[in-house]
Amino acid sequence: QVQLVESGGGLVQAGDSLRLACAASGLTFSRYIMGWFRQRPGKEREFVARISQSGMLKAYSDSVKGRFAISRDNAKNTVYLQVNSLKPGDPAVYYCAASTLTTWSGMDSPRAYDYWGQGAQVTVSS
Repeated sequence: QVQLVESGGGLVQAGDSLRLACAASGLTFSRYIMGWFRQRPGKEREFVARISQSGMLKAYSDSVKGRFAISRDNAKNTVYLQVNSLKPGDPAVYYCAASTLTTWSGMDSPRAYDYWGQGAQVTVSS
């Protein structure tokens, strides 16, 4: 079965950086658009970034643009999210997701994704 496993979360200080990774198995990874979402307590799950099957196309939410970077290694079946300059609004559970859709537009909605990881907690210390 399909499995997405996030890693790299933890407790960091404001302004610090970290890299999240999501290892995929049970699917032909290079055929999937991959996305990162996050969910803060009491909030809905929100789009963070997505990357096309080849890695050529990338998109970000306005709140992270310029600070976060998504990438993928199809040989390793892994997608990454480099998180820089952490702000107070960034702590959340970060989820990676895989979509079987081939369209690029409309991919900011969680409903566009078929498979989800269990999430990685990112906490910022004061």
